[in-house]
Amino acid sequence: MNLLLALALLSFARADNPAPAFPDACRRECESPFGTVLGTTKDHIESYSNCNAKCVFANPTFVDKVFVGIEWQCVEFARRWLIKEKGLTFESIDVAADLWNKITHLVGVKTKEPKPLTKHVNGAATLPAEGDLLVYAREYQGTGHVAIVLSVNRAQKLIFLGEQNFENLPWKHDFARAISYVSRGGRYWLLDSYLLGWMSY
Repeated sequence: MNLLLALALLSFARADNPAPAFPDACRRECESPFGTVLGTTKDHIESYSNCNAKCVFANPTFVDKVFVGIEWQCVEFARRWLIKEKGLTFESIDVAADLWNKITHLVGVKTKEPKPLTKHVNGAATLPAEGDLLVYAREYQGTGHVAIVLSVNRAQKLIFLGEQNFENLPWKHDFARAISYVSRGGRYWLLDSYLLGWMSY
């Protein structure tokens, strides 16, 4: 989502206008009904169903009057997690994949100070850590995807993720899914299709 659209949504919300029309794509062929709570992280951050990947409902969400995103896209969950857990956010983007090439830093919600992001291409010498952003290529659904690393289990070689609008299915635990990784020659590859890498801060 570009900055102009974000500002328009913000103005729209502040004017107490009614919500935009609910799209048919958000009613049909839902993996779970739109807005259903799919799961909750151990830190009590909820993930909501976006029905399916074709659904785009341009209704803005906020945390303490800070713009988060639109219901219930993957970027919305990532921003909401960062705001609540780290007090950080990032600028508006058109699609999730734009995080990789267009966002260079996070910003303190209260301090407004930038916090540089470091990109690690899949196969990097450093494993992801809690709070890192996994970013997926635009080839996935034409938009890419972003997920938050909730924890890493080195013994089982698993990365546990929090996310929205990936499978839109109920979580079985306090994370959306776990992905495996392999290590060779001091480098780590996460075994997930379309993954570009991870961004740390």
